[in-house]
Amino acid sequence: MSQAKWVFLASFAAVSCLSPVRLPAAAESDGSPDPQRTREVAQMLPEKPRGAGPTISDRRAWEAVAKAPGFQDVVRRAEQLAKEPIPELPDDLYLDYSRTGNRNRYQRVLSARHARLPALVLAECLENRGRFLAAIEASLRAILAEKTWVLPAHDGGLANFRGKVVEIDLVAAATGANVATAAWWLGDRLRPETRKLVHDELQRRIFVPFEGMVREGKPRMWWLTTTNNWNAVCLAGVTGAAAAAIECRQRRAFVVASAEKYVQNFLDGFTPDGYCSEGMGYWNYGFGNFMVLAENLHQSTGGKIDLWKNPKVIEIARFGRRLEILPGVYPAFADCHLDPHPDVRIMAFVSRSYGFGWKVEEERGLLLAPGPSSDLLEFGLMGFANSATREAAKPAAAAGSDRPLRDWFAQAGILICRPAGGNPGGMGVALKGGHNAEHHNHNDVGSFVVALGGKTPLVDPGSEVYTARTFSGRRYQSKVLNSFGHPVPRVAGQLQRTGRQAAARVVKTDFTDQADTLVLDIRPAYEVKQLKNLQRTFVFSRQGRGSLTVLDEVEFTSPQSFETALITFLPWKQAEAGRLVVGKGAEAVRVEISADASPLEIKTEEIHEDLPGGRIPTRLGIGLAGPVSKGAVRVTIAREER
Repeated sequence: MSQAKWVFLASFAAVSCLSPVRLPAAAESDGSPDPQRTREVAQMLPEKPRGAGPTISDRRAWEAVAKAPGFQDVVRRAEQLAKEPIPELPDDLYLDYSRTGNRNRYQRVLSARHARLPALVLAECLENRGRFLAAIEASLRAILAEKTWVLPAHDGGLANFRGKVVEIDLVAAATGANVATAAWWLGDRLRPETRKLVHDELQRRIFVPFEGMVREGKPRMWWLTTTNNWNAVCLAGVTGAAAAAIECRQRRAFVVASAEKYVQNFLDGFTPDGYCSEGMGYWNYGFGNFMVLAENLHQSTGGKIDLWKNPKVIEIARFGRRLEILPGVYPAFADCHLDPHPDVRIMAFVSRSYGFGWKVEEERGLLLAPGPSSDLLEFGLMGFANSATREAAKPAAAAGSDRPLRDWFAQAGILICRPAGGNPGGMGVALKGGHNAEHHNHNDVGSFVVALGGKTPLVDPGSEVYTARTFSGRRYQSKVLNSFGHPVPRVAGQLQRTGRQAAARVVKTDFTDQADTLVLDIRPAYEVKQLKNLQRTFVFSRQGRGSLTVLDEVEFTSPQSFETALITFLPWKQAEAGRLVVGKGAEAVRVEISADASPLEIKTEEIHEDLPGGRIPTRLGIGLAGPVSKGAVRVTIAREER
């Protein structure tokens, strides 16, 4: 953004409190919320800005925090940080991504640098002795002096780094919220010049760009209309900063009304039954920030804006529990680290809000129970009395703590199968239809995960460590993102294609207490002209300790090769012809393989991509020995009896 343009917008924003928020006719666009709605929202808001949580002068509130379990090391940690130098962010480190594609080297230093501020602020609020104010001021000045708050990975052309534009990304929004909340908590404990610097930089980096993008589409920031996590994350940060720092009530109302309008796009990214195609990790991140936004709007307007009443939000809130295969075990579909878990604060909040009756989560996740947070906005909203905890707990839904035999996300094509009650050692599975244009998509139509005990011996391997390749046209060069790294067929030597047309069609479902059957037509996932039919049938049996049968039936117009696969991180062996054992001990599974048209051959390959923790999955390729016109491969997985 040019200096002249910034001065114009800043000047307009400064006078907009004198009249309803609007631009002259020549500059109007369709992006602004309805002016009448903005006026209505202004009447709901307090006259002066009010951030999340109590200020440092509310000693009763902060002394209660200081006494709470989990906060005993906060001051000690801050004492250590105050002795350490602020990590440097030289230009070369920012430019590292544009030169090498590596995200982590810069982001590790940035994380350590920015984590100082919330740790020091929290300690000062607990102690109230002024010991950490100098270190807080130094951290604030360092953050406010950074060339840009936008990550290098989100600034590919270096326009933000070079000062040509001021945009808002995930980190910029979160940084703005942390800075604004810190200044709200500490108030005049900060020096006047520091408070002015905070005010000016929030204007320049957050509020003026946001107003420009909403009203004029300049700077162009795609996340306003996207349906993935960026929408909720950025709106939560911007709105949290605005509530704490914008003096003009009309300007605050414009931000709030814009957030109310545009966050509907985020909700559109979920299927009507609440499935999050981004995976569990991004449900935590995206829906967690929706929670922050919704609660901020609720508190700022005295409950007059209540996003929690949306019936679709209730379904989305159930996702974390519904995706659980066995206690504490979830599939790592999409860009998700292995062994994902729903965030306990989210689970506790939605359980109390909706009366889900998840008592364990409520005990662990409400108010101060989760302990300190590096997200001051979230802590301010969730660590103290909020819309979920101010009222008496709602009556728990019937059997709220029980797990049903299955959860079927019909619109998404995802089936979670669990063992019968009273069978704690039983097997569970997650079965995936879906399509190959999902958020944080992997080419994985027909994938599945097998869970036994507390482990997943057969897996979807989850995400890779992000680099420049991950979100580029070379994304599916990765063997853990393309279909090679998933337990799905390779057809005529071809992997699955990408796109919405590469979708599974649900042919049949048959769910009973004894067994669940899901039949998928997965032919559209393969761009193979000779492929006439490809049907994958899952049958999950609850007999005994449980078993899963995966039957692939294929037909070509001319003979072609065909193979399916299993993916594991565990040791495996071929016990005998047609029989594999994967894993060891109580979590080992027996795999029986058969075919009706050709001998089978097993081809294994370690997948050497950069996975978190340096993990290396093994692909167990199960192929027909020669080309076939028609064939079937059956894989039956059960617990290995010792």
